[in-house]
Amino acid sequence: MEISASLKNKLIKVIKNFKDKKILVMGDVILDRYIFGDVERISPEAPVPVVKVKEEIFKIGGAGNVAANIKTLGGIPIFLSIIGNDKAGIKLKELFHENDIDTSGLLIEVSKKTIEKIRIIAKNQQICRVDREKEFEITMELMEKLFTFINKHIEEFELVIISDYGKGLFNEIILKKLLSYFKKKGKDVVIDPFPQNFKFYSPINTITPNKKESEEMTHVRITSNEDLNECANKIFEILDVENVLITLGERGMKLFRPSGLNIEIPTVAKEVFDVTGAGDTVIAAYSLSLVAGANPEEAAIISNFAAGIVVGKVGTSTLFPSELINEIRSR
Repeated sequence: MEISASLKNKLIKVIKNFKDKKILVMGDVILDRYIFGDVERISPEAPVPVVKVKEEIFKIGGAGNVAANIKTLGGIPIFLSIIGNDKAGIKLKELFHENDIDTSGLLIEVSKKTIEKIRIIAKNQQICRVDREKEFEITMELMEKLFTFINKHIEEFELVIISDYGKGLFNEIILKKLLSYFKKKGKDVVIDPFPQNFKFYSPINTITPNKKESEEMTHVRITSNEDLNECANKIFEILDVENVLITLGERGMKLFRPSGLNIEIPTVAKEVFDVTGAGDTVIAAYSLSLVAGANPEEAAIISNFAAGIVVGKVGTSTLFPSELINEIRSR
């Protein structure tokens, strides 16, 4: 992707303005556990590979990865989620402390099991994933605790990110309350959606679905540009939303505006090792760009560069402003 010298300078200026911008991040937090090893033989017990473990690491996943990306990009995440009173929850708190992210918004609920995703990887290939979680529904008591936290910090943050992984934190009732409240307070909201909650995401500034989520939300199978346009138009018909940013994997992404001034942004990824968490990086970079002075088109271009960098890393990953600036300068 080639960009003009003047646009490069504007994008770099925006990235430098990321520093200390505060964003409220709400969503389902997940503990990501990676087991790395080698495969040298097939098990005699079943036709499956035997992984000889060499290393095991833990990372903040789910909505927590959005907060981690905001932090490494220079912003200040105010994070709000619910964890269980268990080993995975304790580990997540430790990881938040290690990443210098405040944990006062990690609310503990004894009836909840902290979500853990275990990925087994050999030679940069994921062999299998094991999920540890149980169904969870938010209670009125927890809802009140969430709003108490938000009210306490409402004057501090400039924008809200809702990272909905469909793990029980959000439902129709809380989304309607939250979005009307943020509208009243003049806070823009950017949402990474969970298709089953799609119709409840109004009013918002931007929604950032990937291709699969877009198809599920609109029941339009995307096989052409015409399908993509139809999909975006359906989202505008259903939601009160200012921008629709659809990520398209190897095709990059496309930003749609109600005015019809749409922009297609080709991918800048050199190599793709792992797409885990790429959507988290997109929404973090896009949102920081908006509060740092970018318009939606410029924010989308910056987030596309950010995604192109993290998919070249293994596992749930973050990036730094210097990486983004160097990538943009090289174009």
